[in-house]
Amino acid sequence: MRGTDMAKQQMNIKIKKGEQFPVTIQRIGINGEGVGYFQKQVVFVPGALPGEEVIVEATDIHPTYAEAKIKRIRKRSPNRIKPPCPLYDQCGGCQLQHLSYEAQLEAKRDIVIQALRRHARRLDVDKLDIRPTIGMDNPWHYRNKSQFQVGMKEGKVLAGLYGINSHRLIDLSECRVQHPQTTRVTNIVGFHTGDIQLVLVTATKDIPRKQLLIDEIRRRLPEVKSIVQNINGEKTSLIFGDETEVLAGDEYIQETLGDLSFELSSRAFFQLNPLQTVKLYDEVKKAAALTGTERIVDAYCGVGTIGLWLARDAKEVRGMDTIPEAIEDAQNNAKKHGFTNTHYVVGKAEYWLPKWVKGGWKPDVIIVDPPRVGCDRALLETILRFRPQKVVYVSCNPSSLARDLDALAAQYRVDYIQPVDMFPHTAHVESVARLVLKL
Repeated sequence: MRGTDMAKQQMNIKIKKGEQFPVTIQRIGINGEGVGYFQKQVVFVPGALPGEEVIVEATDIHPTYAEAKIKRIRKRSPNRIKPPCPLYDQCGGCQLQHLSYEAQLEAKRDIVIQALRRHARRLDVDKLDIRPTIGMDNPWHYRNKSQFQVGMKEGKVLAGLYGINSHRLIDLSECRVQHPQTTRVTNIVGFHTGDIQLVLVTATKDIPRKQLLIDEIRRRLPEVKSIVQNINGEKTSLIFGDETEVLAGDEYIQETLGDLSFELSSRAFFQLNPLQTVKLYDEVKKAAALTGTERIVDAYCGVGTIGLWLARDAKEVRGMDTIPEAIEDAQNNAKKHGFTNTHYVVGKAEYWLPKWVKGGWKPDVIIVDPPRVGCDRALLETILRFRPQKVVYVSCNPSSLARDLDALAAQYRVDYIQPVDMFPHTAHVESVARLVLKL
């Protein structure tokens, strides 16, 4: 991924590992590191900020770029601040606590711009309306979900994250970006997911002294409404396996956005920052510009959050997702709120959309909110084939957004892109892009 930052320049790196040299930082990279150049060679420097002049030491050499660490800061950025978290330099969960929040918002807009310059060749980026990033009023304690690794040290159970570039578990008994309730559950049990559903992810189905564990959790954490076990014995980066069992309490928990509440099963995806999610979905509604007559397709619909956010202002919403539990949640959520103009199915949009169009139902607006890899190529081709009047693209990855916009630019005009800061103090940035069919 990083090699593209040099616009695929092929050159022999002259920098040697361990060499020290000066670098002026030009911008923040997509992973939150400082990006600068030395003898026309790109250098990534974690912790360095735009405008800073730093002396660095090369730590890794790659064919098209180098990585380095700060040895000394010769000129400090006026936006550099002291990180409030004492574990910030060890944990790696946040990347930008050392940058003032106002500057973080500017950097995230720039990350979107840089991704467009690299990957969206059909777009004139200088003429695009890329709006200032929408931030949080209070950018702390916002995460309603924690996914921590669990381990033992000196007979004590630790729950936290692995340290930067290591397998050393950092105990996170307090986290500045986690909601206090998730921190409380994590500290008592060790692994917590949801608000407040406790999911124990185990390698095998057997849990020693299982009933005693359940009883103790319910005694010490009466606020936990659901205790679920997920079995994942595979050596994989995926957290959840395919087998899930409710050990105690409800199968679902409730989460609220605005005046809508949603039932969530343990495997369902839900935005991790409810306050900013309202702002994000309001931007989706603004981009869709509904009049009450529109047919909407909500691709990658999950538990139906975006579609139900728009349903009152639309003629009909049809959504799809490949996770059956998510579709069941979406159907239940729509029924609970009395929506009769929604329809949810299991599968992919590229399968269902041609069937619906053949049956006489064509969407006016398509909402896409894909995973980090972006839209399936087949979905992009389906959109270009059936040509809905508007596409609203909700992105969690500027690089895949840029690539997909480049593909859609063959038939669509990008009206504007609105970055939204869903995860303050990290390098992540979400965006809402409004696309309109060219005449």
